[in-house]
Amino acid sequence: MPIAELNGQGIFFEDSGGSGRPVILSHGFLMDSRMFDPQVAALAPEFRVIRWDSRGFGRTRWDGKPFSLYDLAADCMALLDHLGIDKAVVGGMSQGGYCALRIALRYPERVKALVLMSTRGTNDDEQTKAGYLQSAQVWASVGPEPIVQALSGPILGEPSLLPTWLDRWRQLPAANFMAAVRNLTDRDDITGRLKEIRCPTIVFHGLEDVGVPPSDGEFLHKTLPGSVRFVPVPHATHAANLSHPEVVNPPLLEFLRAYA
Repeated sequence: MPIAELNGQGIFFEDSGGSGRPVILSHGFLMDSRMFDPQVAALAPEFRVIRWDSRGFGRTRWDGKPFSLYDLAADCMALLDHLGIDKAVVGGMSQGGYCALRIALRYPERVKALVLMSTRGTNDDEQTKAGYLQSAQVWASVGPEPIVQALSGPILGEPSLLPTWLDRWRQLPAANFMAAVRNLTDRDDITGRLKEIRCPTIVFHGLEDVGVPPSDGEFLHKTLPGSVRFVPVPHATHAANLSHPEVVNPPLLEFLRAYA
């Protein structure tokens, strides 16, 4: 199992290898790197696709300490260093997109282009933060099932995805869930800095996304100076790249061929 010891964590990653131009992908909240299976199938071997599990999720060995999006950004850059990659296309979905945007701000010289999926630059309002924290308390006191059921539709949407992913969610310890929630609720608002990100960017967003409305994706597209395309994904909820790869992959390939 590919584990890189980086920043005190055992970061699980998968690397499609080859001589193609590198693309590194960061997953969303409650997900893991396997959510990019459809993209790896479409992009490799033309592109070298690296994906990894962030702290608290998947097969990464997390040290149990609180972490921020900037910690995840540092993990991603350390993984590129570990693989000997100086510059890559950086992509992410939801939480992974929050991470990708902060990579573009903190390490602009490492970012060839950005791929943003179902994400935004703002932080959450107080009501949303309270809902996240309440869900973590329920997970710890009652167990994961009420939250798993509540989030399955808004995140995944596609019924065929539910058995596999819900089983994975049920195995997540309450401490991991709480730390990941804090990572989201404590994030900074980077709206005022978006114009600093000038690399080529493509933005994808499910039109049925209720967690991060499509208007947030449109705002990113209109605000980021280098954004070349906004791709709405009809009938998709939050994990649009997983539920509707037939819509996401063709424009993603076109973008990478032009800007990677």
